[in-house]
Amino acid sequence: TRNKLALRTAQVSHPKTLSSCQGIQCPNVSLVSSRLGPGFAGPLFPSLYSFVSVQDLKTHQRLPCCSHLSWSSSAYQAWAQEAGRNGNPLPREQLLLLGTLTDLSADLEQECRNGSLYVRDNTGVLSCELIDLDLSWLGHLFLFPRWSYLPPARWNSSGEGHLELWDAPVPVFPLTISPGPVTPIPVLYPESASCLLRLRNKLRGVQRNLAGNLVRLSALVKSKQKAYFILSLGRSHPAVTHVSIIVQVPAQLVWHRALRPGTAYVLTELRVSKIRGQRQHVWMTSQSSRLLLLKPECVQELELELEGPLLEADPKPLPMPSNSEDKKDPESLVRYSRLLSYSGAVTGVLNEPAGLYELDGQLGLCLAYQQFRGLRRVMRPGVCLQLQDVHLLQSVGGGTRRPVLAPCLRGAVLLQSFSRQKPGAHSSRQAYGASLYEQLVWERQLGLPLYLWATKALEELACKLCPHVLRHHQFLQHSSPGSPSLGLQLLAPTLDLLAPPGSPVRNAHNEILEEPHHCPLQKYTRLQTPSSFPTLATLKEEGQRKAWASFDPKALLPLPEASYLPSCQLNRRLAWSWLCLLPSAFYPAQVLLGVLVASSHKGCLQLRDQSGSLPCLLLAKHSQPLSDPRLIGCLVRAERFQLIVERDVRSSFPSWKELSMPGFIQKQQARVYVQFFLADALILPVPRPCLHSATPSTPQTDPTGPEGPHLGQSRLFLLCHKEALMKRNFCVPPGASPEVPKPTLSFCVLGSWLGGTQRKEGTGWGLPEPQGNDDNDQKVHLIFFGSSVRWFEFLHPGQVYRLVAPGPPTPMLFEKDGSSCISRRPLELAGCASCLTVQDNWTLELESSQDIQDVLDANKSLPESSLTDLLSDNFTDSLVSFSAEILSRTLCEPLVASLWMKLGNTGAMRRCVKLTVALETAECEFPPHLDVYIEDPHLPPSLGLLPGARVHFSQLEKRVSRSHNVYCCFRSSTYVQVLSFPPETTISVPLPHIYLAELLQGGQSPFQATTSCHVVSVFSLQLFWVCAYCTSICRQGKCTRLGSTCPTQTAISQAIIRLLVEDGTAEAVVTCRNHHVAAALGLCPREWASLLDFVQVPGRVVLQFAGPGAQLEEPVNLDLLFLVFTHDYVPLDTLLRLSCLSIRESEYSSSLGILASSC
Repeated sequence: TRNKLALRTAQVSHPKTLSSCQGIQCPNVSLVSSRLGPGFAGPLFPSLYSFVSVQDLKTHQRLPCCSHLSWSSSAYQAWAQEAGRNGNPLPREQLLLLGTLTDLSADLEQECRNGSLYVRDNTGVLSCELIDLDLSWLGHLFLFPRWSYLPPARWNSSGEGHLELWDAPVPVFPLTISPGPVTPIPVLYPESASCLLRLRNKLRGVQRNLAGNLVRLSALVKSKQKAYFILSLGRSHPAVTHVSIIVQVPAQLVWHRALRPGTAYVLTELRVSKIRGQRQHVWMTSQSSRLLLLKPECVQELELELEGPLLEADPKPLPMPSNSEDKKDPESLVRYSRLLSYSGAVTGVLNEPAGLYELDGQLGLCLAYQQFRGLRRVMRPGVCLQLQDVHLLQSVGGGTRRPVLAPCLRGAVLLQSFSRQKPGAHSSRQAYGASLYEQLVWERQLGLPLYLWATKALEELACKLCPHVLRHHQFLQHSSPGSPSLGLQLLAPTLDLLAPPGSPVRNAHNEILEEPHHCPLQKYTRLQTPSSFPTLATLKEEGQRKAWASFDPKALLPLPEASYLPSCQLNRRLAWSWLCLLPSAFYPAQVLLGVLVASSHKGCLQLRDQSGSLPCLLLAKHSQPLSDPRLIGCLVRAERFQLIVERDVRSSFPSWKELSMPGFIQKQQARVYVQFFLADALILPVPRPCLHSATPSTPQTDPTGPEGPHLGQSRLFLLCHKEALMKRNFCVPPGASPEVPKPTLSFCVLGSWLGGTQRKEGTGWGLPEPQGNDDNDQKVHLIFFGSSVRWFEFLHPGQVYRLVAPGPPTPMLFEKDGSSCISRRPLELAGCASCLTVQDNWTLELESSQDIQDVLDANKSLPESSLTDLLSDNFTDSLVSFSAEILSRTLCEPLVASLWMKLGNTGAMRRCVKLTVALETAECEFPPHLDVYIEDPHLPPSLGLLPGARVHFSQLEKRVSRSHNVYCCFRSSTYVQVLSFPPETTISVPLPHIYLAELLQGGQSPFQATTSCHVVSVFSLQLFWVCAYCTSICRQGKCTRLGSTCPTQTAISQAIIRLLVEDGTAEAVVTCRNHHVAAALGLCPREWASLLDFVQVPGRVVLQFAGPGAQLEEPVNLDLLFLVFTHDYVPLDTLLRLSCLSIRESEYSSSLGILASSC
């Protein structure tokens, strides 16, 4: 429904809208009718048209509209169709607008004029834009036959709409035509005026008239002191000689709208003046100066006699737009833009506050290097522009591919026609930030390539954070010393690196007048996009894409090792793998950004933005965990981080031959998270009023409940031990639901109270309440479940925390016996006086005051078990703690296999994670190795347990195997703390070289080392073929297991050899397996394959070497060739052969088998 205003028709004149004509005679009807054109028929104002006042437009007209007085409906339809297929034309309203055209916004002094145009009546004033202004129109009453009105945007409640006047207005009363001069005006042309400037000492107080063609028009520059523009007159166009004139009288600023390049003008009563800080003198208008069209018959050239030498050289000729390609310095990457003039139509609005538009669908237009606030409101698709002296920059980079036109202060942007389309529905991020973008150009002095990147980066950031974390106007606010802009703070690290602060401030006079021309757009360097700010969902998807693109089973299990693995081991080795992606792995480099939240569902930290959340593992710095809960809700920006993708694959490859067939992969999923050091990140607090739904499940650390922030009580405690985060069963309190409770994600901590309860007093805490017996160590068992598990990542042994309960004081709140959810016996064994369940609305604060510094220093070190306790097999079922580096992580069979598990049923198998770690100890030269097993309910393992990471394990259960090997297992009391992340670059360290005698000295030997030795003799050799599915012996390629139901009949070879070696210091038994057997025997691949083929028929051959020949363990029919081969080759060629072995400790050591080969 069209918004009809002031519905009274013109036949009954509206006293309000025509009040501007009070005291004036009736309009000249014939004059108005003749100016409306022959297409207008009927009475002076048709009965369907209504008068509208300025106040009514501003108050009631909520939608854009246009009015074409002389058009019929068909004419309007034809006009609207030209708005474009994708355009939405302005709706037509049948309204009549009368008003005075003026350059004063109100009844103010002349000095308040700034070059803007207004339409005014007795009800108000409204700013307007006009294509071709005749200065004689100012101050007269007009009827506007064709105009459009654009109200302020909905988001801009304080702004005002404006008028766009399409055609010349129709005067209501005849305009007074000023007669021409009685005598010709004496004028100086540019050549004479330029020479006259060099005789400035003789021109003081003398005013001259200048005439010439307008060859250049600068932008209208507005500073704190004054507003001005500079025009240049030449004899012809293009000009050889030109003279510049400064116009800064407020009443003359409106000339900027009337001037058109290429038109000849006369400027009267000009004076010579010197600009502060400038060397040369220039012409300047005076208060009495006038702007006239040049008519040859009304002017007369003034002849001057110049005496004496000239004081300055002739000004250089005006450089004209060039059509040559951009100049490029061959010795550097610096490029030079070129000046040109261009006319085109705006086809898109890329970023209105930043002044970025699209011209003719193929060029970019950047108006940021001019003061274009007045022009911004008319810029929308369909506007036609004429650009004078605009810079063309090509290949600017920074994510921009199209050429860009950008005018500096020397150039001018002139309107040629308005748009017929309605303004688009701008999103909030397209509406705010104009002052911030101006700050990037005028204060940070960014070049165009870096400015274009900065605008794109701010758009990415706004998409990530607004409106749920921040409102758009808060994020894009102007930065000031007392109120820094959050958007600018996020860009500052990159901007400070590429454009350090302290660049010289732009000098507008120099930029316009100086020859040769210098401005920020003249020279530029193609910008390699420094970084981008992807959404967390995009970063996660890209990480998964890269991880699965790089997943290659053949690369994870290279030959020849894979050819000897049975199906179960093959698929288990492929079940877990990981990929670490650094920011440099992406182009452009990715910057991590999000709000830090603590999940109450998973107990881990997360970064969150508009697109979703991403789990993260944070360390304050090396070996220092994150312990300050005040970081929750802060904005985190990190350029250095590790994006970890853990790949879980369920596959059924029969053997290594099918590894290239993806059809055997049944299921694949990935766990993606990031890990970084807080010292490498920028932490920015988000103002509390700006927080909305970014952390709905994450209460802040400040106890601001309904009772107010000044009510509450707290108590300090020292955290002694933290247990694992896992699902636990708790006792059902009396009166609860009879349903069987499900295990709840929870964790427990053991601590000691430090003093009594403290109450809130103002902004601090009062004195602790006295306790009954201060000498007793008041241990407490705290249970965290439900929403309180969000504190898991912040609680670490050795730290002092304040437990805060908001609300009015409650007696004995922290002394209540909440042991109904846990048995009393464990509490008695732990020496705990009470068990307390942490409520959901309670918060934690890290305490670091000087009063508790002694407590912190005494509990600073992590618990460590001695090396004897760790490796001795005399202390079984004990709890140990140690720090270690993870060497490998694999999936293995559970330690206690279930009886219901069917053979080969990989889908029903329980999983177990095996970590091989190197202990960190100063007691021995070579760190001992240990296996740590993780089973349900501790699966999946916590974040960060990756090869190369340093980890502290607390209260692991130590066990001893039947072969007297020590290993450890997770239990409910186990606490794991990541000390450092895997190194970004791996350095290959050669294995240490040892002598065999060092293994017999009883000290700690390296887990893996090299040695040079002689093969003394061969004890045994086993060659056999097994079923890849069930590992039973295969004869002639067929499984021999009774009732075999193996889905595939694939056989794989196996080989084991036991050697006796010596190196001059001692002897040792070495066991080699599979492909290492061929290396130990010195067989080439062809010989080794032939040997294995001989064994395929019997399926299994075991040879015991005792003396000069080989004896079979069991009788088999072998070819004579095979007997001769094994009899003649093995003993003679291997005896005393020099070998270099890479060895490791045997898992099943005995008196003879000391070493196992992994060479």
